[in-house]
Amino acid sequence: MSKKRPGGESLPSAPSTATDRSPDGEVPAAPLAPAPDPKRWWALTVIALAQLMVILDGTVVNIALPSAQHALGMSDADRQWVITAYTLAFGGLLLLGGRIADLVGRKRTFVIGLAGFAAASALGGAASDPGMLFAARALQGAFAAVLAPSALSLLSTTFTEPKERARAFGVYGALAGGGSAVGLIVGGLLTEYLNWRWSLYVNVPIALAALLGAPAFLRDRSGRRGGHLDVPGTLLACGGLVALVYGFSEAEPRGWTSPLVLMPLVAGVMLLAAFVWWQSRAANPLLPLRIVKDRVRAGSLATMGLATIGMFGVFLFLTYYLQVVLGYPPVRTGLAFVPISAGIVIGATQIAARLLPRTAPRTLMSSGMVLAAAGMVLLSGLTVHAQYVSHVLPALLLLGLGMGLTFMPVYATATAGVPAQDAGVASAALNTVQQMGASLGTVLLNTIATGATSRYVHSHVHDPAHGGATLNEGMVHGFSVAYWCSAGVLLLAALVAGLTVRLKTPKHAGNDAPA
Repeated sequence: MSKKRPGGESLPSAPSTATDRSPDGEVPAAPLAPAPDPKRWWALTVIALAQLMVILDGTVVNIALPSAQHALGMSDADRQWVITAYTLAFGGLLLLGGRIADLVGRKRTFVIGLAGFAAASALGGAASDPGMLFAARALQGAFAAVLAPSALSLLSTTFTEPKERARAFGVYGALAGGGSAVGLIVGGLLTEYLNWRWSLYVNVPIALAALLGAPAFLRDRSGRRGGHLDVPGTLLACGGLVALVYGFSEAEPRGWTSPLVLMPLVAGVMLLAAFVWWQSRAANPLLPLRIVKDRVRAGSLATMGLATIGMFGVFLFLTYYLQVVLGYPPVRTGLAFVPISAGIVIGATQIAARLLPRTAPRTLMSSGMVLAAAGMVLLSGLTVHAQYVSHVLPALLLLGLGMGLTFMPVYATATAGVPAQDAGVASAALNTVQQMGASLGTVLLNTIATGATSRYVHSHVHDPAHGGATLNEGMVHGFSVAYWCSAGVLLLAALVAGLTVRLKTPKHAGNDAPA
């Protein structure tokens, strides 16, 4: 049976479920989209708060880390675990979190993730020793792995009309791209005017605000009936991702030839290869391969991975450049990143969101990556005496606009046309690619920059014309080499998007569309 809209259009009497499949496993044609939820824009506010909290937490602790290290008596060798414990749990458990959202229900896992993240943040803020802080950061990452995919899949299934979907993903893309820069600003303010513990406590009021709104404004069906968790796939995927993230995180302090780096990387690749093999045979796969076999979705995932590899190193390098080379205090360093956040917001909400309903996503993605690459080229020309307004500011604006133009259509396209029962794991796949790209990019670019710095200082240390190269000159040279590499990666992302994402925005997406 079906109901009629006032205009005579038929509406399905009930949404399709995971059981509505033909014997060969194909999903039938999607029904017309249901009437939009009148509370959907309030739902976007709740989802945006959760997304901001998760993304912000990736960098807000960075600026507070020196103060936390001093307060808790942390050694230089152990301090990296404040960051690594979070990224290991977050990156390693994302696929599991996405499948749990599909099986248990996205709204329920969203609430669980919010509450757990807030509790873990409070625990970290109250840490009395390094071990307690490391454990709290790992808990934050685990609950973030549940929260992030459920938030994105809720957004994907709530907004299905093209113009509204573009606006909603514009907001989400702005937060996804700008949250890291906002984290640097917030971290600087909290560290300088309060103390390092507030870089963790700040999550509690944000989570409470989202928790108050979630029951009233979020709408979701119950979990997938009859579904079962793919235990072997879970162990293979989580083990492989954790091994890769650990290997990447250890490459900087130990070097790429260390057995403690090579062994986790090799093990991670082998486990993920076994995971792909198992997914093609499992009855209830953790990551149905139909999600990543689609060329457009695979191209969007590849674009996101390359974009994050090329872009996220800029936050690390510019933080050191502004504080160490130019002598900026923490707050001024954080405020220096405001233009990149502004550029992301404008690019995502005012340009990409307006153009996406009538423009091919690949056009926006490729254009954004070219703009970002131009920004990286400008940064490669920085010197120890460069001025912020004339040299740094134009590059940050280009980077912000490029990230906004890219991330918004990537999020919208990668989650379009996914069956509702797979929305959580599809969102988790996108988050996993972003997290792995950020981890890999930061390690690779930092290794390149460090090596270039060492070579520069060594070659100029006895040069009378330079009077001996200063460490700052060598550091800036290393950053310049890394920026050129970033520009190359971003141009590769533009090429990948242009060749693979050959699709116009779908008329309806995100409810029960076929994969």
